[in-house]
Amino acid sequence: MPEREPEEAGGTDRPLPWSGTADKGSYYRLFVAYVMALFATGVATVALSIFAYAIAPDHAGSVLGTALSLKALAYVLGAPLAAVVTLHLPRKPLLIMLDLLRAGSLFLLPFITAAWQVFIIVFVFTLSSAVFTQVYQTVVPYLLARREDYIQSVARSRIASELEGSVSPLLAAGFLLILAPRDLFVFMALVFLVSAWLVQRARLPRHTAQPGGSLVERMFRGPRLLLRTPDLRGLLALHVAVACASAMVMVNTVVLVQGEFGLDRQASARAFAAFGFGAILGAMTLIPSLRNLPERAVMLGGSALTCLGLLAGALFATDYHGLLAVWVVIGLGTSMALTPAVFLIRRIARPGDTQLLFAGQISLANGFLLLGYSAAGWLGEVMGLTQTFIILALVGVFATIAAGKLWPPSFSVKAPRGAEPPD
Repeated sequence: MPEREPEEAGGTDRPLPWSGTADKGSYYRLFVAYVMALFATGVATVALSIFAYAIAPDHAGSVLGTALSLKALAYVLGAPLAAVVTLHLPRKPLLIMLDLLRAGSLFLLPFITAAWQVFIIVFVFTLSSAVFTQVYQTVVPYLLARREDYIQSVARSRIASELEGSVSPLLAAGFLLILAPRDLFVFMALVFLVSAWLVQRARLPRHTAQPGGSLVERMFRGPRLLLRTPDLRGLLALHVAVACASAMVMVNTVVLVQGEFGLDRQASARAFAAFGFGAILGAMTLIPSLRNLPERAVMLGGSALTCLGLLAGALFATDYHGLLAVWVVIGLGTSMALTPAVFLIRRIARPGDTQLLFAGQISLANGFLLLGYSAAGWLGEVMGLTQTFIILALVGVFATIAAGKLWPPSFSVKAPRGAEPPD
């Protein structure tokens, strides 16, 4: 078991502010609102990829790369700052306001005509999503009477977050077969209105206790704990490899399908669906895999498969069907590389550290995505897509090797036979 410093992690001695009385009805309303908003955000991001090509077909990669980099920046830096600004606001009105702000942002997207307008709306939208997630996390303990219920709620939220990356492309593909991206933005805006209605029906505390320490200390508390834990240092390196592959898919799918191959938006939607299908296939293999193999073997294997997919893209993504096959492989690899992180953190973390570790993981993962999105967009425009595949694959290979070095095999154990990963 890795060593941790209690003063860094918060330890188990500090009690979390439970209400002592369960209000699971309000919790589940809030959880459903959170999940609906999560998937609406993922679907809107896929639609944004196609919309960016319509606005700037000659520079779609760089436009989308910049927009998605701003999205990651909102999670890394904007959300902690916004959390301080909203520190003393009542929780329920704040969550409803954030849902309405996200709905309004999507309602505005169909009417914009310039790339800089996309950047502003994407940043505001993502900042609202990041703050919503933070407030959601602080409210949940007040709705659950037992620590065990809280730990399950954390795992449930993280699994939903991981599945969003797999399922959203499939949902978006289905919607885009019958709706234009502009219409899809409006439809997803309505989802946020439903989310706001669910929040309104929940009974939430007016205020919540806030963690101590300065803003800078709170921002870096989770990442510092991740860096002090051997298993999780390797996990961060895996995030680099996955960020390279995910960025290539999200930024350059439309550039390849509609720009290089001359196909329509439905073909782009099907390409995103291929990536989503691969990710779901990877998730389905995890339960039997984790019964017989340690997380380290499964996750490093997934990262290696992701890198192989990127290298294959340089050779075989020269036509539409080759691209579909490459995207399935990359989806499979990214799912295997990162989805077990939920079980890994749950297994090695003390209860008082769990939320802190998840928050740190999200922050650092989005930092890597920020770099990945920027690289995929600008390299694709300056050097060409074949070279971009190769460069990102090489970065992924180095990151996978680093993960193997940083994550000692002695820290990995396989789940006992018959044991299910936590739900």
